[in-house]
Amino acid sequence: MKASTDHLALPFFDDTHRALGRDLAEWAPLQQVDESDDRRACRQWVRLLGDGGWLRYCVPGSAGGALDKLDSRALVILRETLAFHSPLADFAFAMQGLGSGAITLAGTPAQQAAYLPAVARGDKIAAFALSEPDAGSDAGAMTTSADQSDGGWALNGSKTWISNGDIADFYVTFAKTDRGAGTRGITAFIVDAGNPGLDSSEHIAVMAPHPLATLKFAHCKLPDAAQLGALNGGFKLAMQTLDIFRASVAAAALGMARRALFEAVRFSRERKMFGQTLADFQLTQAKIGEMAALIDAAALLTYRAAWLRDDSQARGAGKRITAEAAMAKMTATENAQRVIDMALQMHGGLGVKVGSKVESLYRDIRSLRIYEGATEVQQLIIGKAVLQS
Repeated sequence: MKASTDHLALPFFDDTHRALGRDLAEWAPLQQVDESDDRRACRQWVRLLGDGGWLRYCVPGSAGGALDKLDSRALVILRETLAFHSPLADFAFAMQGLGSGAITLAGTPAQQAAYLPAVARGDKIAAFALSEPDAGSDAGAMTTSADQSDGGWALNGSKTWISNGDIADFYVTFAKTDRGAGTRGITAFIVDAGNPGLDSSEHIAVMAPHPLATLKFAHCKLPDAAQLGALNGGFKLAMQTLDIFRASVAAAALGMARRALFEAVRFSRERKMFGQTLADFQLTQAKIGEMAALIDAAALLTYRAAWLRDDSQARGAGKRITAEAAMAKMTATENAQRVIDMALQMHGGLGVKVGSKVESLYRDIRSLRIYEGATEVQQLIIGKAVLQS
């Protein structure tokens, strides 16, 4: 079983993307990873993705990447295909990109050389540390601070819901360097996992197992060279990084929704009921039709957002596609939740049996409606953009 590549014929993609999609669709089903231990499995997926050359799409060509620049459409294809087969594989890939994205955008040549090639090979695991217990969507409310000390910085505070927490080799961490300036007083830093003063041992268990942890910083000393990007420019850098990867979250939801539809179609063709198959009933056909339409609607918004960013970058316009990415992320995650719920319902009691694919998808999809901007935040972004147009 492999993911369909029919959608790659759409004009959003070029021949490079189509070749990538076909190659990945052949590779992904052949990988076998025991995911009963999420931390061990994520390390293994990073290794496999690195050895397979797929992590090269997380960094630019100057750092060993597969393409000259980060390409949103390539990221969308990769995440959609990986999520179809294994949401945990998608997670491992995505965090390599998100965790190193700020270094790609704002890192010095020395920082890029030290981290990006290792990310592309799978030799270093990356993480992105922005959220705090009382500062999720409201980044300006963060209290983690960085103060100049002994020719460097001293980091104090905590971050939570940090993906790859306690398995990452480094954390791109955002902290207040001007406590009274809100989002204009945030600076980014690269914190290596072995840095004294960093404790990442507090793991967080969630309904769909992923390696998450709380980070605690207690006078964590950093050299000046750990500062990433401009002083007090961290919030803008975080938003630029999220802009690149928000459309790819939509793609991950698409992959899960496509897998749910695949499972629903297969089950409906095989399930015997009242002398015929479940697929013979008009109600089943109507549900499958609705699922397919929800997926295609989300796909078009997702591919549009990725194409718009790539086109803007190619023309040197540098236009942000925040609203378009928000539409894609909101629609794809919400539609995928509906599609997966319908697929589970179609399976009846088997749908809630632990270990069935639709049961695991039901748990996996839920967090996508929250992380990298909850649905309600996306609605606000879209609404403000419409009112300002």
